[in-house]
Amino acid sequence: MTDLDLRLVRYAVALAEELHFGRAANRLLIAQQTLSAQIGQLEQRLGVVLFIRDRRHVEVTDAGAVFVERGRRLLADAEDLVTALGRTALPLRIDVITEGLVTNAIAQVLRERLSGQPLEVLQGQGLAGALPDLAQGRLDMAFGRVNWPGMVLPKSIQHELVRLEPHGLVVPEGHPLEGRAELRMRELQAHPLLLHTSDRALDWHNWNEELAEEFGLTHAEKLHGHGRSAANAAILAYGLPAIAPLTAPVPDGVVVIPVVDPVPLYPFSLLWRPDRADGAITRAVQVVRDAATELGWLIPPWESWWLPSTDREYVETVLRGRH
Repeated sequence: MTDLDLRLVRYAVALAEELHFGRAANRLLIAQQTLSAQIGQLEQRLGVVLFIRDRRHVEVTDAGAVFVERGRRLLADAEDLVTALGRTALPLRIDVITEGLVTNAIAQVLRERLSGQPLEVLQGQGLAGALPDLAQGRLDMAFGRVNWPGMVLPKSIQHELVRLEPHGLVVPEGHPLEGRAELRMRELQAHPLLLHTSDRALDWHNWNEELAEEFGLTHAEKLHGHGRSAANAAILAYGLPAIAPLTAPVPDGVVVIPVVDPVPLYPFSLLWRPDRADGAITRAVQVVRDAATELGWLIPPWESWWLPSTDREYVETVLRGRH
């Protein structure tokens, strides 16, 4: 009898519904190569071909159609089971800082891969605000930049680098830089910026100040606020560009332009308190670690990149340890 891995069943169902490896991989939050390899492993284990694929299309075989139909039922039954069990499980409390950051994608990965584990997702505005709750057990996991002047982590808190986030310039409609495919860092010297930060996001504020100091950038406005939506509204209201993640969601009238030479990177670390008795934190940390590897979150750009000096030594040590 062949044991079925529900994760592989979920992969096959997603591929059958999307009929495209790239779209299915994006939906599953895994790399396309990983999905292809896992489907091949499933077919080998079952001894049947589930999909006919070439460079142009994906087609479900007769055996694949049977597998997908039964697989959907199997996944639904499994979902019902873990939901029933989940009613008795303690939630995993995770602070994602705000909307529009890679931290939200990480929370989604945890939902996908920790089936049956309830998540309580919070937005605490910054690591400075999250640390006391983390240390005192009111939070289980948080994110932020851990190597900057003034940062003192409680000894009980563990941390691990999980993402080097490329940043670009968010530009409002009508700005002289609108329409550019990319910008060199030195070009930003001629265009005053908007700095929009929460008063708790001291790690983010310091990163922006160090970037400005090193490359001669200026801030025309410094505002306190919380969230990507509020930052976008300020960019539109003041007509000023701002530094933000390349993946930041933006409304109509605003675009994100990559910045190169160098690419500014923000180092997100996962922070967690000592494990709970149920082992949920240990499992969650491993899920995030695996996702960072599969999705290349710690692979720096091939071109030149920048980190504050206090971060760079730490990051380079981490990267050397991965090879």
